[in-house]
Amino acid sequence: DASLKGVHILFDKDNVNNTLGEYLSKEKKTQLHIAETEKYAHVTFFFNGGRETPYEGEDRILVSSPKVATYDLKPEMSAYQVKDKLVEAINANKYDFIVVNYANGDMVGHTGVYEAIKKAVIAVNDCVEETVEAAKANGYETIIIADHGNADNAVNEDGTPNTAHSLNPVPCIYVTENKKAQIRNGRLADVAPTILKIMEMQLPKEMNGSVLIAD
Repeated sequence: DASLKGVHILFDKDNVNNTLGEYLSKEKKTQLHIAETEKYAHVTFFFNGGRETPYEGEDRILVSSPKVATYDLKPEMSAYQVKDKLVEAINANKYDFIVVNYANGDMVGHTGVYEAIKKAVIAVNDCVEETVEAAKANGYETIIIADHGNADNAVNEDGTPNTAHSLNPVPCIYVTENKKAQIRNGRLADVAPTILKIMEMQLPKEMNGSVLIAD
């Protein structure tokens, strides 16, 4: 921030080149990034390596998060509204790649209210089910993944609520017609290469992750 005077920076900002979104755009692929307010930046600004402006061929959909003091008061958040717009986009079959972030597990998980967390997980389960069915009907393959846990560890060993992210490994689910496909263990850096593999595209030299799928 140039307005801060006399402040020295320890590390320069990384200039991330050939993120998944940038590379898809260069290869003339169309893409949709969709989420509600709480996770919109995660599927746009952060997903694109700190870039605010959409790439060519990139559309975005923002669904407003509910106006509540804490999300245990509305554990479904706007998941169903996100799902409706997402399914509509899937059925239009105009995008080569779609990324969506359902916010509930994280945002409701932070409240530590167990009954609300259960409702949040049920809502996401409902939405993911309908999303996957629409994807299958329109010839899409789907990866379901997370970058960390939260709702999976809602109660501490002493019975008190846990409001922090968990350190548990996250599942990676690949929905495909390929009956021989298997998923390897990996890391977040492997997700983009895996998506490009599914799309039968070459990897840019900047991507040093591995492909999670063996077939």
